[in-house]
Amino acid sequence: MKEVRVRFAPSPTGALHIGGVRTALYNFLLARQQKGKMILRIEDTDQNRYVPGAEDYIIQSLAWAGIKIDEGVVEGGPYAPYRQSERKPLYKQYAQQLLDTGHAYYAFDTEGELERMREQQKSAGSDQQQYSSATRMQMRNSLTLPPDEVNKLIDSGTPYVIRFKIPDNEEVHLNDLIRGEVVVHSSQLDDKVLMKSDGMPTYHLANVVDDYLMKISHVIRGEEWLPSAPLHVLLYRSFGWEQDMPQFAHLPLLLKPDGNGKLSKRDADRMGFPIFPLNWTDPKTGESSKGFRESGYLPEALLNFLVLLGWNPGTDQEIFTMEELIKLFSLERISKSGAKFDIHKAQWFNEQYLRSKSDAELAEFLLASLQKEGISCSHDKAVKICSIMKERISFPQHLWEHGIYFFRAPIQFEESVATKKWNADAIKVLTAYREAIEQSSQFDSTVAKAILEQVTSQLGIGIGKILQALRLSITGVGGGPDLMMIMEIIGKAEVMNRISYALENIKIKGG
Repeated sequence: MKEVRVRFAPSPTGALHIGGVRTALYNFLLARQQKGKMILRIEDTDQNRYVPGAEDYIIQSLAWAGIKIDEGVVEGGPYAPYRQSERKPLYKQYAQQLLDTGHAYYAFDTEGELERMREQQKSAGSDQQQYSSATRMQMRNSLTLPPDEVNKLIDSGTPYVIRFKIPDNEEVHLNDLIRGEVVVHSSQLDDKVLMKSDGMPTYHLANVVDDYLMKISHVIRGEEWLPSAPLHVLLYRSFGWEQDMPQFAHLPLLLKPDGNGKLSKRDADRMGFPIFPLNWTDPKTGESSKGFRESGYLPEALLNFLVLLGWNPGTDQEIFTMEELIKLFSLERISKSGAKFDIHKAQWFNEQYLRSKSDAELAEFLLASLQKEGISCSHDKAVKICSIMKERISFPQHLWEHGIYFFRAPIQFEESVATKKWNADAIKVLTAYREAIEQSSQFDSTVAKAILEQVTSQLGIGIGKILQALRLSITGVGGGPDLMMIMEIIGKAEVMNRISYALENIKIKGG
């Protein structure tokens, strides 16, 4: 049986889009399920669009996400190099093979001549202004020029490209593992450039040659490459590689949250969510974009979210371990239609994964935030804080941001709560409560609650009437986790100090 070998082949033209991470994930899952290999190939043949730092960014993003590469630019492997710019002589060799067998030809047309051709087609009412079987014989190429003139032009250094010669009047058939049979008539295809005038191959030639030489068994890529697939089928046939052609699977688009069109960076920026896995600063424009990692998403939560944007397990299960995904994944269960990118669902996944972590694991996130703030905290205290905060957070940084009162006494108080709840009854109870706490030899959440019940009972004031005022004095806000546990964690002396400060600084409205 043929070994399953898949490849993720991004271009280093900028930050890795989250859709690219999903493509890499689907490739990775198939490779692991079938005990195959996952290859990372960098397709950097378009030197005009090359962005410094983009390749390293791609590698770091996949590593953070937990998508392990078996062969690639870092790992090496039997089919190195895995960077296309380092494979240039190979492409020239295979382009020459197509020229020799009549499947490709030299084209010397200038930009002006190409524009005139397109204008003539447009004037003639053609809906396809392209270099194809319908126009190639009117152009300046090795099909229309005498061989000696072709050689003369090449020898004199006249710029040229090498184009693929699309066969006339044929149906090209492709069996897509997601979309079924795809049939395209060759009259709809243009004679694509295979080698550019700078001697670099285009995507079409380079990826077919590399997929063949690297023994790729499955090409899993975005829907935007589906129109190019018939050309790739023809290239395999022209090389005589039909028996080794990989199986194709073209993934559905990631759509805007409303389902209206393809998800873009502009959409993400407008709606305030990340679209790249890690922070990215464009070296050309200086524009910075926040990543999923820095926004507080756990890699395992993000992958769980992404895998379900197009793939359906056939059950109602939503939370999957990586082992479960590897076992259950199949290309046949990927939808043809686009998937809405619902950032609220991504946040929900993050919440579930955070809550599944132990308090000790969460404490590491909190301690890291505290270190940045220059605050020292014991591991035991951090664990206690996490135990009562975990059900209330969506991101690791919320442990610090929403629990700042564990470390800093409030000096400002939520005005809407103070207006409604800070009254004479509250002041009476908190004054007596502080004195009772001071007299107590012990203090924990149980004692704190018992003293409060005793004080309110003696004063004849219901706990419910003053509880938010007490919370306000301790935390500065009107909501949060168990108040008695908060007081236990910050300790008796701090509780007394905070109540005293609140009694001195919060005024009764109109008082």
